[in-house]
Amino acid sequence: MATVSQLNNFPCKTFLITSQPNNFTSKLSVLPPNCTKPTQNLIKKSQFLTQKSIQARPVFQVRASDANDEWGPDKEGPVVTESTGVAVAEEEKPAQVVEIQNLKKALVDSFYGTDRGLKASSETRAEIVELITQLEAKNPTPAPTEALPLLNGKWILAYTSFPGMFPLLSTGQFQLVKVEEISQTIDAESLTVQNSVQLSGPLASSSISTNAKFEVRSPKRVQIKFQEGIIGTPQLTDSIELPENVEFLGQKIDLTPLKGLLTSVQDTASSVAKTISSQPPLKIPLSNSNAESWILTTYLDEELRISRGDAGSVFVLVKEGSTLLNP
Repeated sequence: MATVSQLNNFPCKTFLITSQPNNFTSKLSVLPPNCTKPTQNLIKKSQFLTQKSIQARPVFQVRASDANDEWGPDKEGPVVTESTGVAVAEEEKPAQVVEIQNLKKALVDSFYGTDRGLKASSETRAEIVELITQLEAKNPTPAPTEALPLLNGKWILAYTSFPGMFPLLSTGQFQLVKVEEISQTIDAESLTVQNSVQLSGPLASSSISTNAKFEVRSPKRVQIKFQEGIIGTPQLTDSIELPENVEFLGQKIDLTPLKGLLTSVQDTASSVAKTISSQPPLKIPLSNSNAESWILTTYLDEELRISRGDAGSVFVLVKEGSTLLNP
């Protein structure tokens, strides 16, 4: 597309009212010496026509294109006005929206290698606190408890500074039990919340969860009262994969002869798994005064939630399905 500076190079046809000096002079020479009135009339008429043509000049717009482009009645392009010479530009995204997106991505990236905050160094914690503070200052939802549709749904815990969570997260250090997921599911219609921890081991997987009701106490704060704890039914692995060999003290041990024995073990494990899986989960009522807590939501949008709890602890949760879960 040609630029505005190239408009001067475009060929134009200009219509001017010009006089014919040679013919006009020759006509004047034909008049008698004492005949000046016709000459004055001719001069005045020429000035009048020239001024009229200037005053009647229309306002026009110049449309620029490459040499190979052709402008037809059904083709449109950027219009450059004669007065400003500025093309119409597409409206850009608000700067604050872009800044918030960049802050959220930087925050999630800073969680890498921290195991939801358990392994975070002091420098990393300081960086995370700074990013959280910046996001809280740009909170697009000043009254989160009045925006229940945004709170509704399943939220995955990405980071926490709550010391009470660290013993649970530490179970993965023994490589016997692994914390697969920690989540919070909010039902805005029934005002209920469920906290859930998904665990997996070498032979089984299970879950631990709590059911609670919450009450709105302020535009940002909710009071949570836990009602019951639930220990999910273990789901045993009914298929055990045995390697062909293992290395022990520098020696490779062939496990092929054990595969025949493994077949009977798998059959037993499968029957046990079916028996246990048919049992209902274990529910434990929670009715003491310690089964209460509160949460202050300081940032909320469609995919990220930042909450603060007791003792200044912070929780960063990402909505299930968000691209922030796969940075």
